[in-house]
Amino acid sequence: MSAYKAAGITYLQYTNICARALRNSLNEKLRTAAAPLNQNGLKFAKWENGRASEQASLFLELLLFKI
Repeated sequence: MSAYKAAGITYLQYTNICARALRNSLNEKLRTAAAPLNQNGLKFAKWENGRASEQASLFLELLLFKI
């Protein structure tokens, strides 16, 4: 059994934890450069009569786990 399954988390959660741990271990200069990688973009559209009428974008910072 995989370690992440034994811990009761999904593979996506596992990779997010690993990525955050790596970014936190960087020195200050590299950590600043990697900070934008800690954000996810979200696009959505309002659908009316079977067509997307309005598109918008949101940028959300991942706050699932704090290491």
